[in-house]
Amino acid sequence: MKIFSIILFISPLFIIASQASDLNGSRPNIILIMTDDQGYGPIGANGHPWIKTPNLDRMHGQSTRFERFLVSPTCSPTRSAIMGGRHPLKNGVTHTILERERMSLGTVTVAQHLKEAKYNTGIFGKWHLGDEAKYQPNNRGFDEVFIHGAGGIGQSYACSCADAPGNKYFDPVIRHNGKFVKTKGYCTDLFFTAALGWIKKMKEADEPFFAYITTNAPHGPFIAPPSNTKRFKDIGFGKTQAGFYGMIENIDENVGRLSAQISEWGLDENTMLIFMSDNGMTGGGSGRPGKEIAKGYPFYNAGQKGLKGSVEEGGVRVPFFVRWKGKVQENKSVQKMAAHIDIFPTFAELAGLKLNKDLKKQVDGRSLLPLIENPGADWDDRYLFSQKARWKTGSEPNDHMWKTFSVRNQRYRLVGEALFDMEKDPGQKVNIAEEKPGLVKKMRAAYETFWKEARPLMVNEKAPMSPVRPYHVWYREQVDEGGIPVWNVPQL
Repeated sequence: MKIFSIILFISPLFIIASQASDLNGSRPNIILIMTDDQGYGPIGANGHPWIKTPNLDRMHGQSTRFERFLVSPTCSPTRSAIMGGRHPLKNGVTHTILERERMSLGTVTVAQHLKEAKYNTGIFGKWHLGDEAKYQPNNRGFDEVFIHGAGGIGQSYACSCADAPGNKYFDPVIRHNGKFVKTKGYCTDLFFTAALGWIKKMKEADEPFFAYITTNAPHGPFIAPPSNTKRFKDIGFGKTQAGFYGMIENIDENVGRLSAQISEWGLDENTMLIFMSDNGMTGGGSGRPGKEIAKGYPFYNAGQKGLKGSVEEGGVRVPFFVRWKGKVQENKSVQKMAAHIDIFPTFAELAGLKLNKDLKKQVDGRSLLPLIENPGADWDDRYLFSQKARWKTGSEPNDHMWKTFSVRNQRYRLVGEALFDMEKDPGQKVNIAEEKPGLVKKMRAAYETFWKEARPLMVNEKAPMSPVRPYHVWYREQVDEGGIPVWNVPQL
């Protein structure tokens, strides 16, 4: 019997009953914006004391917001969970490099499933689920592909995971539908422009679409346009922190640009727009707890324990705003726990799709439509699991099973042997494990059951390193065959 999955799953005792939904089968356009390493805190509406995000703040007020939305501790795992609707370990993803970021080829993606409902699909930005040809998004259900390689622009590792050689955040070379193009401008601006150009085509064709806009910002290195860093430098932030916060304010500008454009095109009333991040806030760009990063500006992480890479709440909790004019309630808050594995079944229901026998075995998440329609709807409790993974390549995963893991239900978080009441103690300051030994035992047993199901699906553990970096090979081949053309910027 299944348990449900964070790097994710659920106890068989808490399977939610099917609920009728007015949104089921409504077939809206879907735009999912996901930032990289932003986390929950750096949004003005989430209480951040100095960052200015007027467009995200506006979206916050226009949305039904999931306040306890949980993802994985790092990049590739969350992306695979969104794509496959199941725990990252079950997609074979146990790292972000070393061939262990590759999403197993047996995983059916949400993009492939939406194609069955005649959706057009596009990705703009970061993929990070395999740079070899068979793992690329054009072979995983995406019609339009405008991406960089690896986990960030210019990254390169001693394996297949690598971007185009020498790439930069300004004027980057981007892989567009199987060919490199030379762009002009700042990367985040370019990804939104490419997405808007494609969305415009979909509007003109009057066909439903799924646009997956996945910025590499604000992942390090922390480089933003000077117009976005100047204010932070002027008030005393260093180059790194000014870059981090400047990247977020640039993202905010682009969210505003996209929002205004889809409104101008009359798409508001038939488009669900979602904003989220892929894991907790990065530590490098925001300073460390206990240290001021500019005079008068103390560290801020919304009172949470843990940053990116941690299985504490602060490492896996992110914003999740759902906006759909006239269909989704504005300024409503959902306190029920939800997770990245729930996105696949949510999109499937929106498109009017039924999971076939194989997909029912694959997808562990639940549709969020009942909570989107009614934030106070009944929602049975479940256990979600986080596992940082990232063990040394070649080691036995079972040896790391009880390291860097956590178990979460609506009220409690178990981290190793420590138990926290997240309602009374959201900052995880008081370990109550001795007061509730039965609950600790139950949560550890649920995790053990999950692990036994996930372990056989960790298919990349013995994968040999690729002898080449595909993006480097393809880049050199294209240069030899005639060069890298200038990108034809869409007219909006």
